[in-house]
Amino acid sequence: MKRTEPRFVICIKNKDYAASLELRKLYQVVTDDTAARLRHIRVIDESGEDYLYPEEYFVPVQLPQSAEKAVRRATSARS
Repeated sequence: MKRTEPRFVICIKNKDYAASLELRKLYQVVTDDTAARLRHIRVIDESGEDYLYPEEYFVPVQLPQSAEKAVRRATSARS
């Protein structure tokens, strides 16, 4: 994950993490090269904090630029 701008994934599995991850929900990825080498991904979960999860729990999505901007605005408005 060498990109500096936000990247997004959709949750496709939440076994053992039902309280933290919602199926079919969009999550923002936080770059973590160490986690990537361990086949994990760091996302901002339902707690509003970033945590590690198995990468197979997600599929990456490329949002149109306008959608990505709207998601970032909505996220920063919640903070």
